[in-house]
Parts: sequence; C-alpha cells; structure tokens
Amino acid sequence: MSSQLLRLGLQLRPASLVSSLWTTWSRYHSAQSKAHEKVVAAFRSVCGNDGVSVSLEVRKQHGRDESMHRCWPPDVVVFPRCVEEVSALAKICHHHRLPIIPYGTGTGLEGGVGAVKGGVCFSLRKMDQVLDLHGEDFDVTVEPGVTRKMLNSYLRDTGLWFPVDPGADASLCGMAATSASGTNAVRYGTMRDNVLNLEVVLADGTIINTAGKRRRPRKTAAGYNLTNLFVGSEGTLGILTKATLRLYGIPEGVVSAVCSFPSVQEAVNSTVQVLQAGIPIARIAPIAGHVGDGNFHCLIVLNADDPDEVQRVQEFTHRLGRRALSVDGTCTGEHGVGLGKRTLLREELCFMTMEVMQGIKATLDPENLMNPGKIL
Repeated sequence: MSSQLLRLGLQLRPASLVSSLWTTWSRYHSAQSKAHEKVVAAFRSVCGNDGVSVSLEVRKQHGRDESMHRCWPPDVVVFPRCVEEVSALAKICHHHRLPIIPYGTGTGLEGGVGAVKGGVCFSLRKMDQVLDLHGEDFDVTVEPGVTRKMLNSYLRDTGLWFPVDPGADASLCGMAATSASGTNAVRYGTMRDNVLNLEVVLADGTIINTAGKRRRPRKTAAGYNLTNLFVGSEGTLGILTKATLRLYGIPEGVVSAVCSFPSVQEAVNSTVQVLQAGIPIARIAPIAGHVGDGNFHCLIVLNADDPDEVQRVQEFTHRLGRRALSVDGTCTGEHGVGLGKRTLLREELCFMTMEVMQGIKATLDPENLMNPGKIL
C-alpha cells in the first residue's frame, strides 16, 4: 500500500492526497469492522449472546493478572460451556488467524494472560464441574473453571484432599498451565507431580488426551510424556479443558511449630537435617519462602504509577533471577515465565534447548496463535 500512496502523492495536490488517504483509510476501517462483526457473530452462534463480550471493561478485566505487567485487553472475550464449544471457537480463530489466550482466574504473577497481539480471550469460568471422583484410586477429573478451594470443598466428606496450594484460589487447570506449587510442595510435590492426564484443545480445534481418553494411571511408560509437556506450557501449546489429578488422604493430625535461629544459615542447616531425618514435613512459608523445596520468595510493595520505581523493581527482579542462575538454580520455581522472565529463560537454557522448544511450538501451533509472546 505504501508504494501506491507514494505514486498517488506525485500525481495529486496535497488537499487531494489527504482526501484520497482518508477515503482509503475509511474503506479499510469499514472492511475491518465488518470482518470483526462477522467473527463475533460466528462466536455467538457457538456459545450464545451471553457467551461473547466486546465490552471494554470485560476486556480489561481479562487483559491482566495480579502481576506488575500492564493490561493488554483482548479484542473479544468468549465464555465457552463445554469442550465442544472450546473446539468450535478455536476453529473459528484458526480460520481467521486470531490469537487465542486462555484465562482461568487471573491470579498469575507473570503477565501470562495479557493479549499482547490482540485476539480472543477464552474465559473458562463457566466450565466448573467436578466430573469424576474415584476415591478408591485417589484421583479426580475436573473442568478448567474448578478452583483449588472448590475442589477441596467438594471433597470435604471423603477424607481426601488436593494439597497443592499456591496461596491464591487459582483454577486447577491454570495451576497446571503454570506448573504451580506452593509451600506444601515439600511433602506433596508440585502440579507437575500431581497431574495424571489432560484434555487439551489445540490451536486448530483438535481435541487430544495426553495420556489417552479416560486414562488415569498412577504411572506410565507409554511413549512420550505429553502430560508433562503441557504442564507449564502457559497456554502456548493448547487450552487445558480437563485435568485428572492425584488426591491424598487428609492427615489425622497436624502440628505447627515456630522456631527461631541465630542466623539464616542455621535455619537452612536445620531444614536440611529435618529432611534428611525423613520427618514428614508438609511445609517449612513463611518469610524467605518454602525453604524445604528450595523456593525463595520476595514480596515487593511498589507504586505501579511511578515509572522510576517500576523500572527499579524490574531491574531488581532480574538481578535476583540471575543470582538464582549463578548457583545452579532456575529463574522461576513455580510462577511460570509469561512476559516477565523470557530473557532469563534464554540465559538459563542453552541455544539448542530453546530451538527444541521452538520446534515443539511450531509443530503444535504453526501459526503462533496460542498465547503469542509468552515464554519464547
């Protein structure tokens, strides 16, 4: 278009050029508006009028999480009610080459739900059913709108519970997508250890089950571990629409103790000795993080409206991440990569490892529609 406008400028007077540019822009804008209306109408044919929103306030609500990253509102928010609707909506997005951003409860901390390239937010809150509970096998299958507290409330009279606790009442599929954990990881592990199977809708609308349909094995050696591939993928490979999770018996008793130490080093030494002794510790929260599983947290209070302060906090978090890498650790223990740690991830992993990740992404999502701009 630029070369056409340049030739046009050589032939017309300035006033005529402005008029011509305005006409061209108006036609382009009109065509874009009609295309947008056509896509929205297609979405509404799938999940009804109340299942689609173009309201600015709704879009803003779904354009950010609880991190310091700015709000990136999507162009449209859809509210599917079942996996079939998710698949149908994804097919429409794939046909029109529209980015897809999955959204659970928005409690993430790395800007993972921001629509940095526009597109369609899939809010999964209406898919909130506990589908299959097998108490004798210690597992349960849930839809993506089910939160941690909802599940444990449902399990209240069974003697079972789901112990992974990231603090916020996050959606369980969102926790799987970010490979969340929490202080209980010392005893019960992270989401990566407790997800047995996932139902996933890929970018083109294809529905797959990572461990086979309705399968819920405690262990498996059946081919590549696709379940763990999608755990921690942060919506960049597909939309998690069901998760089969490992459950545990509720402890008969819990004892808490508050201990003081003369130094941080003595506290760390005590932690090591407790774990080496095999004492069944659930967590070891509260100031420096869950030390028992090697996690370190900083709670930073800042004025988000002060650009200088935001800049200094960003620089601090990068220095902290690099310090973790310098002692053979990782830049992110449980909150994912999202927008905030992409640079650190490249420093943590070698070039060839990043190339393999890019290859997997290109295979499953060749058009780069699934939550673009995150992780890689």
